[in-house]
Amino acid sequence: MIERLSEAVVRSGVPLERDTLARDVRRIARVEAPLATAGDIDGVVDSLVGMGALETLLRDPAVSDVLVNGPGDVWVERSGVLSRTPVAFADDEAVVTAVERVIAPLGLRFDRAAPIVDARLPDGSRLHAVMPPASVGGPVVAIRRFVATVTTLDEMVAAGSMSRPQRDRLAGIVESRRNLVVSGGTGAGKTTLLNALAAEIPDSERVVVIEDAAELQLGGHVVRLEARTPNAEGRGAIPLEALVRSALRLRPDRLVVGEVRGPEALDLVSALNTGHAGSMSTIHANSCEEALWRLETLALSGERRVPADAVRRQIERAVGVVVQVERRGRQRLVSVIEERT
Repeated sequence: MIERLSEAVVRSGVPLERDTLARDVRRIARVEAPLATAGDIDGVVDSLVGMGALETLLRDPAVSDVLVNGPGDVWVERSGVLSRTPVAFADDEAVVTAVERVIAPLGLRFDRAAPIVDARLPDGSRLHAVMPPASVGGPVVAIRRFVATVTTLDEMVAAGSMSRPQRDRLAGIVESRRNLVVSGGTGAGKTTLLNALAAEIPDSERVVVIEDAAELQLGGHVVRLEARTPNAEGRGAIPLEALVRSALRLRPDRLVVGEVRGPEALDLVSALNTGHAGSMSTIHANSCEEALWRLETLALSGERRVPADAVRRQIERAVGVVVQVERRGRQRLVSVIEERT
């Protein structure tokens, strides 16, 4: 019924826009499928807009990640636990079509000539998809949900993610305007902690936030910059490196970089040595020591040739505190707060 009704809706030529589509589907269903239920109507809307079969999962506020390993192999993460779902696509083409539907308005493409796509969806969620020949078994999709809630340091104490002394120590570090890097593995809670720390910045200070994908939710005097991947013609890319340089011309009191992952590390380290005290960022690393090694490696990864010793000295002067977070089962914890002299 859903397939037949979907075909009738497409033939009718009504605009495929979520805000009005449900009304149009109900109108058409009175003629084409008078026995259609409210669930059938929702199924038709989901099959025509958004991510199709995944829309029911994306509407679940408890879901943090949606992972598609194939048309019949869909997983979700809830509260740190992965579980397989009964949701399924008809075939590989249906998965590709769903991805194409949400990235087309962004000027991106997803086909054999461009088999990897990274995009931010309208609700802020992050989509990454890979198809053959880059993926062996068929199209693969990962969606990291955008959760519109702000976790404070006090809430992290209540959740057991840090102790009260750790909370007071971190708040004092932000207040004293020491440059800080949060390090940890994937899903360890780096962005959550960074958001909570940045929320401690006084509203009177001008903060420029630079992100690969807009996730941080800050109040006060905030300017937000977001990177962009190339469009279907390979143009229009805005790298983090360019945004960090631009941020320095926007008169920031502090810089907040969502995650350092490339040559923009060199610009960030330089900025931290030129009067932007109290800035902060995150980086992938398994320890505080490894975080500094990785920061140095990333700073040296660009085309600019800078002596390694010079970069190392700048990092030593720039980074005052490294906070290591880790994931133990379902719990995300602040494991180490290393203050550097």
